[in-house]
Amino acid sequence: MPAMTMIQALNSALDAMLERDPDVLIFGEDVGYFGGVFRVTDGLQKKHGVTRCFDAPIGEAGIIAAAIGMSVYGLRPVVEIQFADYIYPGYDQIVSEMARIRYRSAGDFFVPMTIRTPYGGGIFGGQTHSQSPEALFTHVAGLTTVIPSNPHDAKGLLISAIESDDPVIFLEPKRIYNGPFDGHHEKPVEPWSKHPMSEVPEGHYTVPLGKAAIVREGADVTVLVYGTMVHVALAAAKEANVDAEIIDLRTLVPVDIETIVTSVEKTGRCVIAHEATLTSGFGAELCALVQEHCFYHLEAPIERVAGWDTPYPHVFEWNYFPGPKRVSDAMRRAVEA
Repeated sequence: MPAMTMIQALNSALDAMLERDPDVLIFGEDVGYFGGVFRVTDGLQKKHGVTRCFDAPIGEAGIIAAAIGMSVYGLRPVVEIQFADYIYPGYDQIVSEMARIRYRSAGDFFVPMTIRTPYGGGIFGGQTHSQSPEALFTHVAGLTTVIPSNPHDAKGLLISAIESDDPVIFLEPKRIYNGPFDGHHEKPVEPWSKHPMSEVPEGHYTVPLGKAAIVREGADVTVLVYGTMVHVALAAAKEANVDAEIIDLRTLVPVDIETIVTSVEKTGRCVIAHEATLTSGFGAELCALVQEHCFYHLEAPIERVAGWDTPYPHVFEWNYFPGPKRVSDAMRRAVEA
């Protein structure tokens, strides 16, 4: 199997679905001729034509609204919002229309569309190019929210998202587009080619939605993470010398509660880490679920590590980013409690 970056894996998923299903189409700002600001759609317009991959005006509400209409009439649009920070103008369409049509029509209509968007920090994008808004979507009934952490999963999850008959928010951690990132910004960049999860099958395959992956087995503490924080947690466990069981959630809603419960019942401890701000972040929901399902197995308070409750700072990026030191400190507190 060829080694791919996450960008190449996502491109391969889109290419495979354009070839496989004539109802699939792609549009958004600069995704056609230019191939996307991060090059995820590079070459797709040339290969599949301007009716299958095309550019849209700069208007996120219009892009999402048009895709909803296409979906109701039987197409499977995949739209790109250039940065997750720009999705807010279309949020009303997502919440009031995209997520509700199946319910509102009593199942007569459904919306098989996928919204792809790069999210998260770590690239010095400042407050308007670094946000992590996943909790805004996990709160909305009717939406599936997916965040991959590696090229292999990214391709399989994106294909599953496009094939889903319900709408999917597909958040792509842009800091790991070209290589895994463990939070040590001062170290040289690592390429995906050195990582085992960069081996990506050609053609069509799926990774199921709603199923987490145990990326490291352990007995001391369960660590719940997703996206870039999977790699940060792996580095933190090594540095803290803690036998952590690290779970990559992959899909936030529906969340794989069975895998979480099994792990926490084994370890008796839990650390939750994400890049989004702490207050009302998805970690709060995970904390509540662990408390609800595993109360009598917990031997220490649940630890949360997250971004601070501020706009994402440009100058103090690495003070905001929950790096391996903060995560390893939380692991030690959980184990030593």
